[in-house]
Amino acid sequence: MNPYFCTLNWLKIKTFLNQIIHDKLPKHIAVIMDGNGRWAKEKNRPRVFGHKNGVTAVREVTEACAELGVSYLTLYAFSQENWNRPKFEVNALMSLLVETLSKEVRTLNKNNIRLEAIGELDKLPQKTHLALKKGIIDTQSNDRMTLVLALNYSSRKEIIQASKDVVRDIKAGHLTEDQLDEDVFSTYLETKKYPDPELLIRTSGEQRISNYLLWQIAYAELYFTKVFWPDFRKENLYEAIVDFQSRERRFGKISEQLV
Repeated sequence: MNPYFCTLNWLKIKTFLNQIIHDKLPKHIAVIMDGNGRWAKEKNRPRVFGHKNGVTAVREVTEACAELGVSYLTLYAFSQENWNRPKFEVNALMSLLVETLSKEVRTLNKNNIRLEAIGELDKLPQKTHLALKKGIIDTQSNDRMTLVLALNYSSRKEIIQASKDVVRDIKAGHLTEDQLDEDVFSTYLETKKYPDPELLIRTSGEQRISNYLLWQIAYAELYFTKVFWPDFRKENLYEAIVDFQSRERRFGKISEQLV
């Protein structure tokens, strides 16, 4: 790479990193990793080529979040709607997940990062499910940061299942209608162990939520960037965090009440 561009990139990283206020870091960042296929198409390569190159972005963003002190990072790796993609692409994605999980566990342990997952995991292909379970077990003692993969995940189905579980517990006498509030309902969700995301990032220029953490992002700040996921790097993450920290988070109040 041209040394001039390397210097410019380093300066850009330093510029955004120096603007980050560590006392105002989001505790939980959620990411919709979008644009792998279009990135590959621009290079006249198959879509799978984009997914493979997206692994580098996963590694960089995960390490950057841990270095900054972010406690939770949730990545939308595969939605239930993604099963509707061409079979070849789905099979390649599942194989890539197995390969990536096998390779990256060492890096996660080196960085003291715990791996966890949400979604209907038991409906994943057996090899993918086993690789995921092994990664979760092998990193369960780490406590610097938690990396959550949303795999075979549907937020609407999560909310429906939580509602069914609430009804079941009310019928069984374990819960009363008067006890049910937002905090109690949240304990029925797959994310009950984690705080709600404060920052949601979506790459590739699309501005949709795509059935992702619909309950949990009620008050998250949304950040959309045109950068395709395979090109997303530390400086892009820092820029998103700086933008997040520049916003006034009122939670229904007015500015004067926050002073």
